[in-house]
Amino acid sequence: MISTDARRFGAFLALALGLGALAGVVWWRVTDLPTFRVVTGGGAVTSERGLAGYIAADAWFVVCGVVAGLVLGVLAWRWFSRAGWPVVLVAVVGGSAAGLVCWLVGYELGPGAFDVRLAAARPGDEVPVELTVRAQVALAVWPLLAVVPVLLASSLGRDPEVEAPEEPVSGSPAPPSPA
Repeated sequence: MISTDARRFGAFLALALGLGALAGVVWWRVTDLPTFRVVTGGGAVTSERGLAGYIAADAWFVVCGVVAGLVLGVLAWRWFSRAGWPVVLVAVVGGSAAGLVCWLVGYELGPGAFDVRLAAARPGDEVPVELTVRAQVALAVWPLLAVVPVLLASSLGRDPEVEAPEEPVSGSPAPPSPA
């Protein structure tokens, strides 16, 4: 028999993978890929603006990671806060899985392998680069931002182990203050 926590973790992981896939579609839609123009002699050229466009794919991937990571972090805290410190692991696993799925979905929806398309192009053709994460550190944004809500909630939220002070009932004397 599967425990309730295991089912909840499975649901959270499935939600993280779905959110990652949705983010991959968004990443693919919003990223304007730079192109190379094929010239005679088998070469390809691009502009300075095209070279700067390489950063756009990573930047949009990070933006998707910020949004998805924060959503997953809030959900991880709401669903697993009573588990204690393992909620951090849940957030990290969910954020990492979502980031990897986003990368995979975006790459698969993108134009595909650049070298294959460049080899098949003729002079004058515009060949967009592949949609991929070039700065792998961008992947770290996903689990990092998933942990932020957990850290904030655990630091600033009410501690369930600390009892709330009892308020005196009206008309009864207040308890003596400790000296």
